[in-house]
Amino acid sequence: MLSLATPLALLALPLPLLARRLLARRAGEAAALRVPASLVGISDGATPATAGGGVARLALASLAWIALVVAAAGPQSVLPDALQPMSGREIMLALDFSGSMEAKDFVLDGTPVRRIDAVKAVASEFLQRRAGDRVGLVAFAEEAQLAAVPTFDLAAVAEILGEIEIGALGRSTAIGDGLGLSLKRLKDSTSPSRVVVLLSDGTNTAGAVGAEAAAKLAETMGVRVHTIALGSDTTLEGELQGASIRVDEAALSDIAAASGGSAFRVQSTDDLRQVTAAIDALEPIAFPAAPVVAVRELWPWPAVAALVLCLAGFALGDGGARLMPARLAALATRLRPARSRSAASRGDGSPPRPGASAPLAASPETRRAA
Repeated sequence: MLSLATPLALLALPLPLLARRLLARRAGEAAALRVPASLVGISDGATPATAGGGVARLALASLAWIALVVAAAGPQSVLPDALQPMSGREIMLALDFSGSMEAKDFVLDGTPVRRIDAVKAVASEFLQRRAGDRVGLVAFAEEAQLAAVPTFDLAAVAEILGEIEIGALGRSTAIGDGLGLSLKRLKDSTSPSRVVVLLSDGTNTAGAVGAEAAAKLAETMGVRVHTIALGSDTTLEGELQGASIRVDEAALSDIAAASGGSAFRVQSTDDLRQVTAAIDALEPIAFPAAPVVAVRELWPWPAVAALVLCLAGFALGDGGARLMPARLAALATRLRPARSRSAASRGDGSPPRPGASAPLAASPETRRAA
């Protein structure tokens, strides 16, 4: 179906006629100045060709203006595109960004990396496989923050995930606040399946909401919570020395059990990938898909047509193609060399002989005697 993005632009179509009338009226009131035809480059007998060239240029200018206005109106082709797959599931990722996530006890592609780097990489892979789900993101440390509302634009969620850095939300771990904010976002959701994937590598040491209270809220709302206990039972070294990284696996298991979800223990990148694959195995729920409208812009075509018509008008010039032979003949007459004019005065058309003098013009007396 064809449509116009800005149909009001078509109101500009009669502007050249209006301008022509106003300019013609002003020209009639002004003093007239007659200019010889030779000064404007029109040779004798070129009036018909001039008229024909003027009509051609006027037609080209009119068509160019129409094409330009149509391009400004923004013609579009609106077509229904293939329906986006939808599972009806709404997933919130609640990820831990506390200081302990800086521990380099994970390996990614053969290189030791921080826990948070491994989580970001595996979570991005997880998002790529969630086509059809609406996915949101909650980042928590000492406080929780809604980083991305649930959306089908999974690439945008992955981009936001990659930009979050440790320390922006504090250094402690507020598991209850992260889960509570995720549940708050799902509270008004009409999705038939609501899921929270909670990942943490520590114990609930901060926040206003306890992990047990958040688990009871998830059970009341009917939201399944899958928990991932990340990391080993050791103590950080170096810059993070003294910071506990003992993950509260029991608390996370209780949250999952209370909400009907699953609890996972992860100590390596391979374990993390297996966990995400297990979550991928959840059966999707059929849900009607919303149609997607595809819009194809068509304005470049009339814009190019207007450019071509303008170039054609410039090529015609003042007199058009019909005046070109006459113009060339007049130019050749004006630029004819002196020797050609001498030969013409002798009447034989032959060039003057070397050393020969030009014939003298007859005097008036000689002409009377003859």
